[in-house]
Amino acid sequence: MSRFATGITIVAGMEGEEPVGFTCQSFVSLSIDPPFVAVAPARTSTSWPRIAQAGSFCVNVLGDRQEELCRGFAVSGGNKFVGVDWRPAPRTGSPLIEGSLAWVDCRVELVHDAGDHELIIGRVLDLGVGDGSPLLFFGSKFATVAPRASDEDGE
Repeated sequence: MSRFATGITIVAGMEGEEPVGFTCQSFVSLSIDPPFVAVAPARTSTSWPRIAQAGSFCVNVLGDRQEELCRGFAVSGGNKFVGVDWRPAPRTGSPLIEGSLAWVDCRVELVHDAGDHELIIGRVLDLGVGDGSPLLFFGSKFATVAPRASDEDGE
């Protein structure tokens, strides 16, 4: 599957007053009507069960300047939000990370067994976009979008 380029997100929620999050490549826009997205945390995730208890989460789409942030949220354990600027998402209060390329504030709608992962369907309650280019993952390496020569010429 390393030949399929994916964007990178941080899925974040609240456990009481504490922000919790994890890096997630398994994110997709699922439906426009009703508005649904899906994320697929591994069953071994220690962060997702903490987020799930709140019943809501915010997907933060990372930009190409957020590789270090991505790496910090990919590790297990610890307080990953130390030094991270965030604010409560408008509808759920889930962590909306400053500088994200986009964000999607969601309520957990359905949870499905998906082998060694869970498939979480989130109802989109609010969303927003920032500026920049996406942080991508391809061939087990970080990547960014490069315009094709014809795009640079305005064609």
